[in-house]
Amino acid sequence: MTVDSDKNLSELFFDGDVLRNIAVGSYVDIRKGFLSLIGRVEGESARAEDRYSEDPALQGRRTLSVSLVGFLDRRGQFFGGTKELPLVGNEAFLLTREKVHQVHRLVTPEGIGLNFAKSDYEGYDIALPVDGLINSHIAIFGNTGSGKSNTSAAMYQDFIEQMRSRNTLAFEANCRILIFDFNNEFTRDNCLTPHKKVFSLSTRNDNGDKISLGLGGFTDIEIVSILADATEKTQKPFLKRALSLQARATAAQDPTAYVRSILKNQIIQLLQMSDKIRADVIMDYMRQALPATDIAGNVVELSSDLEWHNTVAEFKWNNVFLKQNPAYIENTNIYKQAEIFDHPDDAVESLICFCYIQLSNDILSNRAQNEHIAPAINKLKSKQGDIRRIFSASNASGLFEKNVAVIALGDVNLEMKKTVPLLLAKKIYEEHKKLGGGRSLSIIIDEAHNILSRDSFRESESWKDYRLETFEEIIKEGRKFGVFVTISSQRPSDISPTITSQAHNYFIHRLINDKDLQSIASAVSYIDKLTEESIPTLPTGTCIFSGVAGQMPLKLAIRPLEEQLRPRSSTVRFQDIVPSPEPEEPEEFF
Repeated sequence: MTVDSDKNLSELFFDGDVLRNIAVGSYVDIRKGFLSLIGRVEGESARAEDRYSEDPALQGRRTLSVSLVGFLDRRGQFFGGTKELPLVGNEAFLLTREKVHQVHRLVTPEGIGLNFAKSDYEGYDIALPVDGLINSHIAIFGNTGSGKSNTSAAMYQDFIEQMRSRNTLAFEANCRILIFDFNNEFTRDNCLTPHKKVFSLSTRNDNGDKISLGLGGFTDIEIVSILADATEKTQKPFLKRALSLQARATAAQDPTAYVRSILKNQIIQLLQMSDKIRADVIMDYMRQALPATDIAGNVVELSSDLEWHNTVAEFKWNNVFLKQNPAYIENTNIYKQAEIFDHPDDAVESLICFCYIQLSNDILSNRAQNEHIAPAINKLKSKQGDIRRIFSASNASGLFEKNVAVIALGDVNLEMKKTVPLLLAKKIYEEHKKLGGGRSLSIIIDEAHNILSRDSFRESESWKDYRLETFEEIIKEGRKFGVFVTISSQRPSDISPTITSQAHNYFIHRLINDKDLQSIASAVSYIDKLTEESIPTLPTGTCIFSGVAGQMPLKLAIRPLEEQLRPRSSTVRFQDIVPSPEPEEPEEFF
């Protein structure tokens, strides 16, 4: 395709409107009968003037290479793909403003559009459809500072605003939005919406908010398994037995007497054992379960009045062999401590206590190996302080006091940053499935590489697989139940390819790393070569949009939000943090 040499200006006037002239990345209208074939300019070349040229008409003209992207029918409706090919001699025209809007019209006449973007080349507003975009899985990728946070905030802010203005009661009742915010970017009062509940979590001190798991939260096997990083085949069945023991004790007529009876029976078996190694292990567990002080408040060492006789392999108390004289067991310190046992008031501490009691039972009955089970209990013990600071077992209002909830994880340590999103996502996903149809749940994961990475070295392979499988199940099966996931990340190559490839719509900001570009190329197969090559040079705020909501990739400029509506993701400016001194006012002389 050649360009008239008289039309090489950067801009042209047409019917009182200013049109940008043809260039790489712009669209052309190729007229073929009643059809308008829409092509996109992929490259151009120029031929220098040559007085000896055989074809003077080509001298000094630009030659364009164009690929067809779709067509406009007689009604002006755009369809992506190739229906017909142009004929030799068909003329090509610039797209008028009206035809640009027809090509970029993604919202049906009866549909709802989101107005947070414009076409990067022409600068015209482009509406993206609510149905087709928000009811899909969305991936937003780009290097730090490329505009990812502004894109997600602008998109969901416009969605929330339009849904509330359409029907506030129905929106609040039927639509839930949960944001996992790893850097506390969306916690500003007006960011996304002023009608939201922010949970500012902290593992540094006790001043953070707490998420209620309900009165039965710490007796739910799924929640406990996640908190303990329990393996599926060994540790999770043990935790089920411990929770079952706790449930039986709680349901007993006198729960304290019930547990004391179990402990006394275990101690009687323990002090008649002939295996010193196993006896020492159980004795250590008794130290964890029994009170450390007597009634008077004095510290008691459980084995201080006991000794082991190697020759007969038996415990002695005051020179009395206890296996031969079991009646004397009631006089030992450990038995007396069992008689004053009382339930811990704290839900986490009570759970750990019953785990030790159950593990003692399992070892006494040769049902479990200490080295297989103990790591799960140790994990609970090491995390119990963090668990208390983040979760509560109260019956307070749940996560969705308002239908938009932000989980701010900026002050949470690395271990709990992986645990909290996994626990909450699994919990609300299972709860949402039970609600039935007619409701939606949107889960937004900012900085998704924190929890969806496949290359984490801080956790076991089995636990990493469980974490990824949980989110993969949500993103693969959630659409059927009205659950939609939006992930935002600066490292798409770190995220599980199963999750990346399951997204329906992509907003791709500037990416430079080769691995990231390769992961995009493999996941988003319908991006053309020219668009793909432009990704490393995209300016801040500009992205490539591609997916089921549109019929071809679009280069969009996302509308920047006002200061009070933006996420806290702007780059620090040194001229602000080191301001120049104010000039001194000259002294006045009278």
